[in-house]
Amino acid sequence: DVFTVKRAGPPFNLPTDAAVGADGSIFVTDGYGNARVHHFTRDGELLHSWGSPGSGPGEFVLPHGVKVDADGRVLVADRENNRIQVFAPDGSYLTEFGDLFRPCGLCLDAEGNIYVAELGPSHGRVSILDADGNVKARWGIVGEVPSAGGHSIAVDSDAPLAVAHAGLL
Repeated sequence: DVFTVKRAGPPFNLPTDAAVGADGSIFVTDGYGNARVHHFTRDGELLHSWGSPGSGPGEFVLPHGVKVDADGRVLVADRENNRIQVFAPDGSYLTEFGDLFRPCGLCLDAEGNIYVAELGPSHGRVSILDADGNVKARWGIVGEVPSAGGHSIAVDSDAPLAVAHAGLL
């Protein structure tokens, strides 16, 4: 069961997302069957991994989305813990942003705002956070399928927003 990962393991066990840092290094969330973030060089050499199953700082229950912001912080959507955890590139825990419901997908705009696709019990939600995790805007997504919500999200320089809608996994 993907929600009862008992231990953290090496890459890969059903990875969920990847993000590239300004230096070209790659961060991969390994969530569906693992509870880790893996950091690779631009050439694919594993530098280090962090995370373990749980709900404390640096622990995950299905790390799902990942993005690297302009300051180099690694933002990880910790889906089943209803939060985004924020790390330094070396995996050091910095902070977390709560008041979210099963965050899946993340994207960033040029101003550093964080767009979050969330899965809900009967609907989805999109939250827009500032770089400090404060909610700037929020709205629901109601679908034809019960237990559906936003799974992925993207924004471009002209500000249109796209949300991929998916049934509950």
